[in-house]
Amino acid sequence: MAIIKCPECNHDISDKAPVCPCCGAPIAGHVVMCPVCGKVYFSNQAECPQCHHVTGEEAAGQTSEQEAAQAIVQTFEQDSEQKPEPTSEQNKPANAHKNNRIVIMVVVVVALVVCGICYAFYHNAQSDKEQQAYEMAMTSQDADVLQNYLAMYPNAPEEHIDSIQAHLEMLKAIDRDWTNAMVSGSKSAIERYLAEHPDSPFKNIAQHMIDSIDWSVASAAGNVESLEAYIESHPDGEHLEEANDAIKNLNATTVQPEDKLLVNGVFNSFFQSLNARDEEALTSTTSPVMAKFLGKSNATRSDVVTFMHKIYKSGVSSMKWQSMDDYNISKKDVGSQKIEYTVTFSAKQTVTHDDNTIEDSQYRVSAKVSPEGLISEFNMVKILE
Repeated sequence: MAIIKCPECNHDISDKAPVCPCCGAPIAGHVVMCPVCGKVYFSNQAECPQCHHVTGEEAAGQTSEQEAAQAIVQTFEQDSEQKPEPTSEQNKPANAHKNNRIVIMVVVVVALVVCGICYAFYHNAQSDKEQQAYEMAMTSQDADVLQNYLAMYPNAPEEHIDSIQAHLEMLKAIDRDWTNAMVSGSKSAIERYLAEHPDSPFKNIAQHMIDSIDWSVASAAGNVESLEAYIESHPDGEHLEEANDAIKNLNATTVQPEDKLLVNGVFNSFFQSLNARDEEALTSTTSPVMAKFLGKSNATRSDVVTFMHKIYKSGVSSMKWQSMDDYNISKKDVGSQKIEYTVTFSAKQTVTHDDNTIEDSQYRVSAKVSPEGLISEFNMVKILE
């Protein structure tokens, strides 16, 4: 007995196996090994498919069979030559004994035939049962199933036992590799295990572990890019819904470049309106009722206009306000995908007096911008030099 490569599918099998358990190709009595290169190929092929060596064994075998057949025919002809028959008078005394012997022989033959048929049925039934158990074990990924086969059929065909033991060793190797991957706990080790054993019984567990590792990394990073990378790698991942929810929450609270442009535009318009002393433009940047404006609760647009006239006191010829573009912005989802911005930044005021003297002042501004893009709260404190 030897373990060979199936000429059809190249799987390891016993050379005594009736058929390959993987592809069904006939093996025992149907394959030969090339004496030159060692390639195993089907015996009905005229030459080795690898080195094209012609063994000549098939022709020699046919000649031997023909000679044996001729010898059997000659022997049969010699034994069947007729001998001189005795006279009828000589046959009469022996006829009765001869008939009795014939009857006994017939009965014995019939009994033997019946016993043979019964034994054949029993043997075939046992053989069929063993064959079914063998086929089931060879397709199983459970080592216990193979061990049970070996225990139940110790007298199974040698080629079956060899194939089962080879399959059992393969499963043990898979178990060892899986244990090593589990102990390492690394994603690369688990991925390498799956690449080496794509049909492993631990495939689902391994995929679950990879999914969990990637999700742990993405959620710990806590940014949209890492979450989107998880979704791309695991389109059917176990944490897909959590990833989408996290992205939605991050988009609702993480300030994007477009958010900064919106806030910057609102306050630039507010300060430009102050510089131009344009009441209509100024009030268009604020909510009709503001939660607070320079300390006053529920301030109206009239309060904003009053503030503008107040700062243009006597002796002021012009004024220039500008933000220092050091915005610190936070977002809040106030419902229905509406965003409110809370903003802090610095602003510079340059006042030119009628006598051409210039006075600069710095202020720290804290404000809020409504989902409609209007200033809903505005407070500022002068920064002393």
